[in-house]
Amino acid sequence: MNFFTNKEKGNTGLGIAIAYFSSHGYIVSIPLNDTQDYDLVIDKNHTIKKVQVKSTSCKTQYDIYQVSLKSCGGTKGKTYKTLIDTNVDILFIVTDKLDTYLIPIEFIKNKSSLNLCKKYINFKVSIND
Repeated sequence: MNFFTNKEKGNTGLGIAIAYFSSHGYIVSIPLNDTQDYDLVIDKNHTIKKVQVKSTSCKTQYDIYQVSLKSCGGTKGKTYKTLIDTNVDILFIVTDKLDTYLIPIEFIKNKSSLNLCKKYINFKVSIND
């Protein structure tokens, strides 16, 4: 899958996350705006979780997918927050090969980026699971 713009990459990731959670019996809610730290709210068995969705096509020199965990903006592109400093319970990641990962926030210690190496293989999920 080719992502031509960051907006397209984000929309694709969000759609795949909604499909994943919906097909696994979750009630999925989408916030009305984008000022909160999370992209989705999921509810299953009366347990509510906040989900941040990230999409990537970026790979390291060792051919390992890499995901940015920081949010940048402004005219100088300055970092204004990182994932571990937010109010999120779960990170859902989609790669351009449609590999998907569901990682609870407590397993993420990095501030700026995360490499989807063997350490995270147990968090790999599929819509077909």
